[in-house]
Formats: sequence, C-alpha cells, structure tokens
Amino acid sequence: MPATPLAVSIPTALGEMPGRQWLPAAGRGPGIVLFQEIFGISPYVERRAAELAAAGYVVLAPEFYWRHGISGIANGPDMLGEGLAALQQLDWDAAVRDGLAAHAWLRSRPEVTDTTGYVGFCFGGGLAFAVAAQADPKPDALVSYYGSALPNLLDLAPQVPMPSLHHFGDEDAYIDRETVERIRSAVAGPDVEFYTYPGADHAFDNADFVTYHPEASTIAWGLTLKFLATHLPT
Repeated sequence: MPATPLAVSIPTALGEMPGRQWLPAAGRGPGIVLFQEIFGISPYVERRAAELAAAGYVVLAPEFYWRHGISGIANGPDMLGEGLAALQQLDWDAAVRDGLAAHAWLRSRPEVTDTTGYVGFCFGGGLAFAVAAQADPKPDALVSYYGSALPNLLDLAPQVPMPSLHHFGDEDAYIDRETVERIRSAVAGPDVEFYTYPGADHAFDNADFVTYHPEASTIAWGLTLKFLATHLPT
C-alpha cells in the first residue's frame, strides 16, 4: 500500500472533480467510495481510507468541495466553524451528481473487482444514502456513520435496498434519540444492521475532534470491517 494516496480526476458534467485513491497491497479488490464528513478530505478521512485499503479495498475519496477550492480542513480551534462554512456553500443536488459520477468512475477501474460499496461519515453518511437511492446499478453495501441528513431523506429508504449498516451515538447533539429511532424504523430490513453507542456524541469516530469516543469508535469500526467482509468480500 502506498504511503500516500494517488491523486485522481473524476469526469463530471461540469468539469473534472479531484479525488484520492488508495490501493490495497494486492493492487486489486472491491471498490469503496468514501464520503467525507464536513471537514473534507481531512487527516481523519485519510486514515480511515488507508485502513480500508489495508483491509483489501480500492478506496476512492472524492473531494466534494472541489467547486469551492476546498480540499480538507486542518485540525484547529475553528475546525467546526470552517467545516460548517464549507458545508453552507455546497449545492446538495450537485454533490449527489458528483457522488454518482464517483461511483461510475470507480466501477470502471480495472483494479476494482466485482463489487462496490459506500462508507460515509456525518454529512457523508447522509450523502451516501442519497446517492445510493439514485445509483444504477446500486452499490452492493452501504455504511453510514451518524448521517446528519438522514432525517430529511427517509422517503428515499425504499430506494436503498442494499445491505446497510448504521451507527449513532446515544448522546448525539444533532440527532436526538427519537429521531434515531425514526431512522431505525425507516431503514429496517433483513439486511440492515443498526447500532447505537452509550455516551457517544456526534462524530464519535473522529479522533481529531472534541467528541471522539474511543470505545464507541473501536467497536463501530470493528463492526464496519466485519460487515464489509460479509457483503464486499476481498
């Protein structure tokens, strides 16, 4: 696995979207589109992408803020403010189209084997769900960490039939427990796994953010790798 990701360019209707690609040691494997949180392709996203590549996946992280000249937001005292400001500039419909373009690009790559899936964090967890609803063909699996847009996307649930895994903290400051249960009911199905974590807030998986919860992060990541191994075997 290379120490640094490969810079790639993904064709869209409005230009070339930059992205980063990580390859597994074997050079080939199932594909995963990694949907960023509000901080863009941050050091945290890069670490998770590298870990997925180490598990045998070809990982693509599109830079969804590309139209605004933003790649990743550095760790710092105003990290949240900068992330929210970047998110406010984003055109949601354009981001969904970019996600569809990223999926098509990844599926076309010779290093990607038969299956592809999505993994998304926060903003990216909801965006991945919205993209999965429109994708044709569908991804083979979806993992969403505390998808912040999911409460407004539940009417799309019938269009997201693939196996999916959802993680939420019990103490999420942005998505209360009642809303989490509403999401659980909407996405329920025979191939859906849904977990909540006591004491965990929003963004509990991000070790660079103030709400990081080591225990919840470790458990959720283990469940994620197990889920992917089942539905996207390498």
